Amino acid sequence: MLSMLVLPLTGALLGHLLAEALGRRVARLSIGLSLATFAISLVLLSRMLGGGPAGSLALSDHWGLLLLDPLSSLMAVVVSGISLIVHLFSRRYMAEEAGYARFFVLLDLMTATLLLMVSAGDLITLLVAWHLVGVLLYFLLGQDVRNPTASRYGSWTLLTYRIGDLPLVLAAGLLFHAYGTWSLPEIFAAMGTSPQAQVLGTPLPEVVGGLIALSAFARSAQFLVHTWLPYTMGGPTPVSALMHAGIVNAGGFLINRFAPVFVHTGDVLHWVFLMGLVTAVIGSVMMLAQHDVKKALGYSTMGQMGFMIMECGVGAFSLAVYHLIAHGVFKGTLFLGAGGVIGEARRDDGVPKDDLYTFVVERRPARQRRPWLLMAAMTLAVPAAILFVSHYLVEEGFFHHQGAVVLLFFGWITGAQLIFATYRMRTENLARLFTLILVSFTVVVLGYTLISHAFDLFLYPDPALRSGIYAAAGIQVVWFDALVVLVTVVIVLGWLFTYYAEQRRGRGRDWLAGLRRVSYRAISRELFVSDFYGRAARRMLAGAERLNIWLRWS
Repeated sequence: MLSMLVLPLTGALLGHLLAEALGRRVARLSIGLSLATFAISLVLLSRMLGGGPAGSLALSDHWGLLLLDPLSSLMAVVVSGISLIVHLFSRRYMAEEAGYARFFVLLDLMTATLLLMVSAGDLITLLVAWHLVGVLLYFLLGQDVRNPTASRYGSWTLLTYRIGDLPLVLAAGLLFHAYGTWSLPEIFAAMGTSPQAQVLGTPLPEVVGGLIALSAFARSAQFLVHTWLPYTMGGPTPVSALMHAGIVNAGGFLINRFAPVFVHTGDVLHWVFLMGLVTAVIGSVMMLAQHDVKKALGYSTMGQMGFMIMECGVGAFSLAVYHLIAHGVFKGTLFLGAGGVIGEARRDDGVPKDDLYTFVVERRPARQRRPWLLMAAMTLAVPAAILFVSHYLVEEGFFHHQGAVVLLFFGWITGAQLIFATYRMRTENLARLFTLILVSFTVVVLGYTLISHAFDLFLYPDPALRSGIYAAAGIQVVWFDALVVLVTVVIVLGWLFTYYAEQRRGRGRDWLAGLRRVSYRAISRELFVSDFYGRAARRMLAGAERLNIWLRWS
């Protein structure tokens, strides 16, 4: 386990000391050690999958505890694997950039820090790694010292991270004061057996859970603390890939690491669900209004992080881990390929002139119409049938969890949106297109169901812990039924608005068109959040300047 951390640190040290002697060959050294790190992480994960016992390694008496458990072994493979891909890509991509050796030194240090974070078994080690990730990200984003934009938003990212770190520091202090130890396993064991301590009349787990959630929100770019994420595109593309594929996912990891705490925090999980829901919707909508491909990917990451946090809020902690892994691989690939896509698009879009092209690009639907009522019924029925049948085949008792049913409904929305897009395209060969969409949707749902269930059993083998998390995320039956009815009404109203818009097309001024213009203005300005922060910053600077003059400091 220790060698997995030592190898990237060795690569950073040798890269710094031998930079002049090795020149461009420093990349080969870094890649070789990254490959060895990835191989070791695979061996550790295979042992855990084979039923090997969890273990730990103490580097000192009070802190420096490293855990080898299902979560740390799985996350180590993700971190080292994505880091290896970024290393390989950067070898040629960064060849013409200044500070070539420095970049690989920072990349190795970031890899070692992320591995330390996911394997930390005590609060001090976790806080040190959590803090260093933000510092190293600042230097990576500012790799090009001649780019003032990258330096500016790198500083904004560091500031956001530091503010988001404060709740985690406070939570660590409260836990140590209550239980007298920094060790996470000892804290979790004491919290489950001893009476709950109080903080200002509030149960300690509720307070700690809320503080941990706040730190997770800042690191995973939840709404109102998200502005750093889409504006950090001035950094090198490999850094964007690493950040969106691994670093921004740390919020989901943090919540999973403190899962035994959230068993006692039902109200906090409800709050986490609402924050994730708002972020998922806003991030996905703002992604559609972007003209820059990397900024659109940034808002896409924001939306996906909202889904990940929302999954934690309904008790599906293991599904959130699966989500962050799948998103990390997917988004890392998109960022690494973004430059090539932009270059090819400037020469030739390469899009065949078929029905899909005319609908998406030229906004010209094909001539053939399909029955509105039939497509609406299929939108409502088909995704629901596939989702419920797939989950029933895996685990019959799955529907006893409220959070699972909520996730099914959001899966239903996704499937309904997919079929709705098919209806809007109005392709000539609708049967073939719909069959392909139906088959792909079924395969994805079955794969997600089987894999998420396997993740649940691997990460949380204790049935009592799994049931406790779902129970904590439960809400009153009245509110649960209201949520289900609300989702259903949203789907039905969407189809009614579609029908109304089609019937009113070409019949004078449509009030929906005015609503769309107003909505687009707000979305294109990113809901005026950045404007508000900018105005607040200018007023603070002006106030500080007047204070300096009044106190005669300058």
